[in-house]
Amino acid sequence: MERRILASSRSPMRETGPMREPVAVIRSADLEMTDPTPGMTRRRAFERPTLWAGIVETAPGTVSGWHHHSVNDTCLYVVTGTLRLEFEGHAGYVDAGPGDFVHVPPHTVHRESNPTDEASIAVIARAGGAVPTVNVPAP
Repeated sequence: MERRILASSRSPMRETGPMREPVAVIRSADLEMTDPTPGMTRRRAFERPTLWAGIVETAPGTVSGWHHHSVNDTCLYVVTGTLRLEFEGHAGYVDAGPGDFVHVPPHTVHRESNPTDEASIAVIARAGGAVPTVNVPAP
C-alpha cells in the first residue's frame, strides 16, 4: 500500500486528507461480547466497514467449534497462553504463544483450542468488511 506524504512548513511530514474523526481509546471495560463460537469468548473493541478489532479468550482445555471468517483476513496476536489451530486441508495443528502473530486467510475453516491450564488471550484484527464469524459443521 502506497502512502502519500506532503511536506509542510508546520510539520516535517503530513499525510494528505482531512482528519475524519478523533483518536479514540476503547477501555477494556467497554469491550462488547460478540460473535459467539462454542468454547471461545470474543469481545469487540470496534467495528468499521472494513475493519473489526477485539480480543478472544479460550479457556484452559477448551476446543472451539469449527468456523471461518468469510472474506475477511484475520490476524491474531497472542498475549497469553497457547493458541492451537487446526484447519481444513492440514493434518495436525499449529501452536502460537505469547508474542506470536497468526494469519488466518479468508474462508479458512478452522477451530482453536487451548491445550494448557492457562487461559489463552489474543488480540484480533479482521479486514474485509464481511460478517466476522461463520460457524460451520466439522469438515
